[in-house]
Amino acid sequence: MALKNTIQDELKKSMLAKDETRTSVLRMLKADIMKFEVSGDRKEATDADILQLVQKGIKSRRDSAEQFRNGGREEQAAAEEKEIEVLMEFMPPQMDEQEILELAKAAIAETGAESKADMGKVMGALMPKVQGKADGTLVSKIVNELLG
Repeated sequence: MALKNTIQDELKKSMLAKDETRTSVLRMLKADIMKFEVSGDRKEATDADILQLVQKGIKSRRDSAEQFRNGGREEQAAAEEKEIEVLMEFMPPQMDEQEILELAKAAIAETGAESKADMGKVMGALMPKVQGKADGTLVSKIVNELLG
């Protein structure tokens, strides 16, 4: 629950500083947390749950930034990237490609994978180890290259 409190504190600070972008992102994140807590079995969001919500927000904004860029709307893409920066503050330090590569090789050896058909097994073994510390798209790309 510490992450939830940190987000609330950061929201208050951003409101006092009149930082509109940061306040907006943190309000959306807080709303996502509240929505998570009232859906399903009405449990309080853990730090792991909140990290998943943050990751989902980052992924969504990355997709939006890419779409804006493809549509020639650089200003909106830059705004999405600013929002990503705010959300990244709540993520644990991210792994670099070399660390992911080492873990992917270990997961391939562990599962006995030999081809792309075994990608699901490898990803199933690997993702819990990198959850929150690496972008799933990058992990998938590395595993795909190793198996291909």
